Amino acid sequence: MKKYAVIVAGGTGTRMGSQVPKQFLSICGKPVLWYTVNTFLSAYDDIGVILVLPAGHMEAGRAMAESWKMPDRIRLVAGGETRFRSVSNGLELVEDEAIVGVHDGVRCLVSVGLVRRCFEQAAVLGSAIPVVACKDSVRLVTDGGSEVVDRSRVRLVQTPQTFLSRILLPAYGAEYRERFTDEATVVEAAGHAVHLIEGEENNIKITLPGDLLLAERLLQK
Repeated sequence: MKKYAVIVAGGTGTRMGSQVPKQFLSICGKPVLWYTVNTFLSAYDDIGVILVLPAGHMEAGRAMAESWKMPDRIRLVAGGETRFRSVSNGLELVEDEAIVGVHDGVRCLVSVGLVRRCFEQAAVLGSAIPVVACKDSVRLVTDGGSEVVDRSRVRLVQTPQTFLSRILLPAYGAEYRERFTDEATVVEAAGHAVHLIEGEENNIKITLPGDLLLAERLLQK
């Protein structure tokens, strides 16, 4: 069965406070996005990578993709106004029956091991959503104030969220809803159960300048 990684890097990263989108910022001499793509290419020799990029940064993406000298394995597509639309644009390039992992381009510390575990579980169960336990106390805001939530039952969701294409692609035929914050919510709305898998503490999403510094230290180790 074919394998695809739809790597979503269509944002502008305004919270980073940089004119350069965070996926193109440098860590240890290479763009954040380079590390992400390289992990997926290393995970499987036959995986196809679909890079979803801001329309104004396609040339930068092409230049980076050419560094691997694998033109048949990396394709680029412009993102949309929302994550939902960006993923949908990427899925248009998925061909035939496949396993598809959708990953945040700025989760550059994802490991080959996690990628493989997600694809292996999705092949059997239809989906694999990596999660980690919540270490902080959690409160739910209510009309009357707030109430405590049992954190032992809370899981923080990561990517790559991985599915059989026959489940994921039809789910993205739906109209966009505000509650579609990730692929799991889209698939659940289409009537499918989603199956969790243990994620990784280092699989952080780079959002703020401090995240970039942490990622650099972890890569240096």
